[in-house]
Amino acid sequence: MSEKKRKGTPLWQISKKFNFAAEKIIPDSFVFCVVLTLVVAVLSLVVCHISPINLLSSWWDGLSSQFTLAFQMGLMVVVCATCARSPQVSKLLDGLAGLVHTRVAALILLMAFGYVSSMLNWAFCTIVTPILAMQLAKRVKGLHFPMMVAGGYCCMILGQCLGPSATLYSNLATDGSNYAEIVGKTMTVAETCYNPVNVVLWVILAVCFIVLVLFTQPGDDELVELRNIATQADVAPKDYQSREKATTPAEKMNTCKPIMWIVGAAIFIYIIYSIATKGFFATLNMNMVIFMFVGINCFLFPQPHSWMEAHTDSMHLATDVILQFPFYGAIMGMMYVEGGLGSVIVNAIVSVATAQTMPVFSFLSAAVVNLFIPSQGGQFTVQGPLIVQAAQSIPGTNLVNCLNGFVFGDECTNLLQPLYVIPALSVVGMKLKDVWGFMAFMCVFWIVITCLGLYFIPMFI
Repeated sequence: MSEKKRKGTPLWQISKKFNFAAEKIIPDSFVFCVVLTLVVAVLSLVVCHISPINLLSSWWDGLSSQFTLAFQMGLMVVVCATCARSPQVSKLLDGLAGLVHTRVAALILLMAFGYVSSMLNWAFCTIVTPILAMQLAKRVKGLHFPMMVAGGYCCMILGQCLGPSATLYSNLATDGSNYAEIVGKTMTVAETCYNPVNVVLWVILAVCFIVLVLFTQPGDDELVELRNIATQADVAPKDYQSREKATTPAEKMNTCKPIMWIVGAAIFIYIIYSIATKGFFATLNMNMVIFMFVGINCFLFPQPHSWMEAHTDSMHLATDVILQFPFYGAIMGMMYVEGGLGSVIVNAIVSVATAQTMPVFSFLSAAVVNLFIPSQGGQFTVQGPLIVQAAQSIPGTNLVNCLNGFVFGDECTNLLQPLYVIPALSVVGMKLKDVWGFMAFMCVFWIVITCLGLYFIPMFI
């Protein structure tokens, strides 16, 4: 007599309703950016009666203003991805995966690791979490691999809501940054990221998503394990080190490990000095996070030529970020021309929001805009001044809660648009349609819980 096959759980049956052909609905992230640019341009011309030449000039000024930030964000992706794909990190993940032997333990480990690594850095987490998922799926049977990838990605974006290296938090902590100018002052991550309301809301969401992953179990006929996926990533990582004996002075310098050790040591000596003199939170900004990973890579890839080659292989992962950031700035330029669309939106928000509902409006508006501007940095450039102006116009509004609401909204719909999940999918050789349904399923829970949390939690804290 054949063994009775297990059916999927009720949550799995619900999640399946979200699993339709995402590739036919969601265009490339750059197309979103162009569409939003055209929408803002048309509304500025028709509703605000801005002259075409004035609008074009504002578009260019905004575009050119983001070149520095585009470089910073692109460099962060490259150095973090290089670290995540190193042989040493791969060996560490292999040992970590060997600690668990059941489905529940494997999923909890994956989600917890995703949260922690995301708080360290989102780009690092995006690459390293699917690698851990592969290591776990090799050892533990009954793991639905697409759900693991989607769940790990959800941990990455939620981790940014409590991660001091998140774009908004790290930039607000950086003297002279564009975002500090928008808000009107520099704010440490202790004031923003680790605000009590933000911490409580994050913990609620984090627990909720772990529960969702654990209880969203497919039936035996629908289970897709790692061995069922034609992944091109299940190969040993490269160490890039030259095994041939250097004979010429040039070859000896190109393979001289002390050169990179000196560079790495200098970086970490300065980081320690900065923390000792300024404090941890004052030191932790975007530039410091970037060069911390640069220093780590000096020890992971100690030969100068291998250090360069490893980073070269990660460069393609930063293409979208580098090329799209200036266009987000161009949208900003058009929205904030005098008497433009920005003023119209601020007045509309102020007319319906109250001090208690303003954080919720900040969250919902950020969630919608993020569909068109899938970048926290680019989005805050466009939307940040609106939120600050609206909050300042409503007496009693807590600006920090509004900023945190913006971060939750910006991260929330990263579950719907494909920009940041693409590097993770490329690591495991999967397509967006394989994971998008479960991501959309989790997004619904994110929206409902966050709206309730932003409204009610400040009443008690």
